Amino acid sequence: MISLNDYLYDGDTVVKILHRYSQDLKESAIESGNGLDLAHSNCLLMMIELLEHNDFLTGQSQQIREFYKFMADKYPFLAFTFKGRIKSLIRLEEKINGNIVEFIHDYYCKNGEFPSDTEIKNQISRIKDLIAYRIVISLPVCHLKPGDDREAQELDYLYEIANALPDFLEARGFEPELSGKSDLSTKIDEHVKRYYRDYIEKPNIFGYKSLHISFFDNASRSNIEVQLRTKTMDDVAEIGPANHLGYEERQEKERARRQEIPVGANQYFDDAYERGMMLQQLDLSKIDVNMFGAINNSLVNDGCGLYRGRLILPYEHLSRFQNDLIG
Repeated sequence: MISLNDYLYDGDTVVKILHRYSQDLKESAIESGNGLDLAHSNCLLMMIELLEHNDFLTGQSQQIREFYKFMADKYPFLAFTFKGRIKSLIRLEEKINGNIVEFIHDYYCKNGEFPSDTEIKNQISRIKDLIAYRIVISLPVCHLKPGDDREAQELDYLYEIANALPDFLEARGFEPELSGKSDLSTKIDEHVKRYYRDYIEKPNIFGYKSLHISFFDNASRSNIEVQLRTKTMDDVAEIGPANHLGYEERQEKERARRQEIPVGANQYFDDAYERGMMLQQLDLSKIDVNMFGAINNSLVNDGCGLYRGRLILPYEHLSRFQNDLIG
């Protein structure tokens, strides 16, 4: 079985690793008739396109910037940042295999049989966040009155912004995509509720909170995801329990799924589970990838987007509260 781990120790660049891994995965898939590995390879090709032909990102980020200017005008008292990134290769590989393992496990436990090849392959096509933009807001203490609940006010503003975002971007060529979720917060307007995934009212087991919405950018013919968070939520996601402390829990959950699916019963599950566990057990300090360095799995200097993603905006947006020069 071919895995990403096999390509991380030769001193290559991320793009070269992607080319080698995707090509070898494709050839192996054709030889063995493994349609899922072929879909996996095609997903990696999409990332190659983003990294090698990303001129469109400047125009795309400028369109996103228009929403920043809208926010700066409507909420001059808020502090906020806008950031964009291309998903890291390791995170993408984790997501591909994690989606497959979770879907097959849940389907098998519910139906007593395995899903079709097509249904499993759809778990790869569901990945819409190769390009993602994050909006993080904070209400500065100096704007609070005695007795004000800062967290509650920030949450109200976050949902206001979320309600305005879909129509604003749709008018600029971004089509919001249906999320398939229906049990969302009453703070989300009815006409946009069908587009959101609300991890605030229903955080995951690691305490991750955020609002997610996906768009199709007609200009670049690409999918993007926009994440909206408060500063507190962002801290939990980036430097808190959702980022670090859930590591062992994730491993335990994957092992529990493995115990419920007999080894050899489904090759797709076996391969995805093994690839996923190998990634979780990576010692980042041993990896030799150009422009990447790590002392350990916490102290990481990722200059190439292998692990933490590659920033795609030529600047970091600051709110009017932080910077009067909007431009």
